[in-house]
Amino acid sequence: MRFDYFQMIDRIVDLDLDNRTIRTQADVPAASTVFEGHFPGYPLMPGVLLLETMAQSSGWLIIGVNGFKRMAFLASFSEAKLRSFVKPGDVLDVSATLLHEGSGFARTKAQIRVGGKLSCNAEMTFRVAEFPNAELRAHMEKAAATLGFPLEIPVHG
Repeated sequence: MRFDYFQMIDRIVDLDLDNRTIRTQADVPAASTVFEGHFPGYPLMPGVLLLETMAQSSGWLIIGVNGFKRMAFLASFSEAKLRSFVKPGDVLDVSATLLHEGSGFARTKAQIRVGGKLSCNAEMTFRVAEFPNAELRAHMEKAAATLGFPLEIPVHG
């Protein structure tokens, strides 16, 4: 997890295109300037960053389902619940399921568990569109390699 670059997941653990699911993991840094203000003396990962972590995991799932041809951009989230605190040093186990995809939008259901305990969950809607430029696509290909995302994948419908 690299807060300063907004890279919230560290690795893809499982990508199951047939069942339209993904599982990722992220190691919450033991120290970060984020924790200096949130909260002094009681550092907690901000809820908005937990939502972003679920959104990024969902985005990789959508990219996979589309055979790395289109990108997912977060449009909205609903039913978000922050159930327990996430602390520096925690390992996040993130999972997402694609509920619907079509007409340029996709909807997922995602959750984060810490130590097997449900920490947060939400449903998310994404705008799905062609990569807007070669620079972003190249960046995503490089990120995919770092995360263990398979670049040569079949398109599933």
